Amino acid sequence: MTGAGRTDSGVHASGQVVSFSTDRTFPFERLAIALNAVLPPDCSVRDAAAVEGDFSARFSARERTYVYAILNRPQRSAPLARYTHHVARPLDLAAMRAAAAYFVGGHDFRPFCGSSQPGEPTVRTVARLDLELRGELIRIEISADGFLHHMVRIIIGTLLECGDGRRAPEGLPAMLAAAKRATAGPTAPAHGLWLAGVRYADGYDSFAEPPLFQGRGSLTDGQAFP
Repeated sequence: MTGAGRTDSGVHASGQVVSFSTDRTFPFERLAIALNAVLPPDCSVRDAAAVEGDFSARFSARERTYVYAILNRPQRSAPLARYTHHVARPLDLAAMRAAAAYFVGGHDFRPFCGSSQPGEPTVRTVARLDLELRGELIRIEISADGFLHHMVRIIIGTLLECGDGRRAPEGLPAMLAAAKRATAGPTAPAHGLWLAGVRYADGYDSFAEPPLFQGRGSLTDGQAFP
């Protein structure tokens, strides 16, 4: 089996894609039901389909999208603790958006790589990096042609430093040019991160909004997941 994206322990996935090959026949319209009957409670399948033999969930992907959830209020939340990163101090969204703009486009993201193999390419192209306030939740969505180890979480950690005034957004270009991990911010916690979707050349996109952002509003302590 091949997954479209590898995630760290504690990271969630609402739009993961998995491919596999088999020499057994099976009614594919019932495959999702059959898999859900044997999978553990924290893993479920939405849909299944037959694809071409050369398809790979990982290597056929053209773009991946992650969503990061931040609970920005003084009090922590027990129901949301597993799915969001709690930041008690007020965050400046304007500063975070100004910093986010510098990440869009093709860059050497070596400063935002937790670890890499010698000779591994570190240039990636970020198509979108958007921030949105949903009640007490900050929703950050980032899409790129690929991601390095811990890249999203280090970007989030850097944006948080801009949001609380510890780092000026205008310093981002110099940080990218330095190509040194020590110049970037810390690695944000894994539990706020969601692999939300994977797009392929044929137009198929597995994007599924994380449950806490579904519906007209944001999830609060008094609501259950949809």
